[in-house]
Amino acid sequence: MNESPLVIVTGASRGIGRACAESFRDAGARVACLSRSGESPDDVLLSMSVDVSDGAAVTAALKSIVADHGAVDTVVVNAGVTNDGLAVRMSDEQWHSVISVNLDGAFFTARGALSSMIRARRGSVIFIGSVSPFLGVAGQANYAAAKAGLVGLARSLAREVASRGITVNVVTPGFVDTDMTAALGDTAEALPTMIPLGRTGQPSDIASVVAFLASDAARYITGAVIPVDGGLAMGL
Repeated sequence: MNESPLVIVTGASRGIGRACAESFRDAGARVACLSRSGESPDDVLLSMSVDVSDGAAVTAALKSIVADHGAVDTVVVNAGVTNDGLAVRMSDEQWHSVISVNLDGAFFTARGALSSMIRARRGSVIFIGSVSPFLGVAGQANYAAAKAGLVGLARSLAREVASRGITVNVVTPGFVDTDMTAALGDTAEALPTMIPLGRTGQPSDIASVVAFLASDAARYITGAVIPVDGGLAMGL
């Protein structure tokens, strides 16, 4: 029997996902990293190239991980993309490309991980959301809609699996120093003035809260939406 927990992280090649994978790895967990590129931090259990918007591919990947390594203890559902544009000019492709990864992919991943958690009667599902749907960000109707959908998804799942000892929560980062925010250009430089704590977040700020939610100290927290945003949304 393996004593170290099995953790799956999607979108683990960079940014918040990579920081989460490194945090769990450094704590002694067996970490399975999923990303479109297949890249991951060093010294993890395994890395897989998976497009989370492909339900069949996600299901097959998770079944393979469980068959080889046992029940999933924690899944960090982090994979996400942006494709910004004002709603009146947003193409169908822009809309669907974001919804399919950020929301459909989150459902496929959680569904696959929950199967083994339910049998084991333990586990933690942690969705990486965003403050975007709570603040309202122009040009991000698709992204905000997908991230808002995670809240409904998480709370429905939390009701469904609580009796099995499984917790389901959403962490909502604010502006975090990643490739995604760097793409904002000059706008990124103005972000700290909007944040009460006066700085953008670091991926490690998010990873530390994720680690807490996966720990025994958080076993009585489920269905929660936890902002990690320097006070930007003031508790949402």
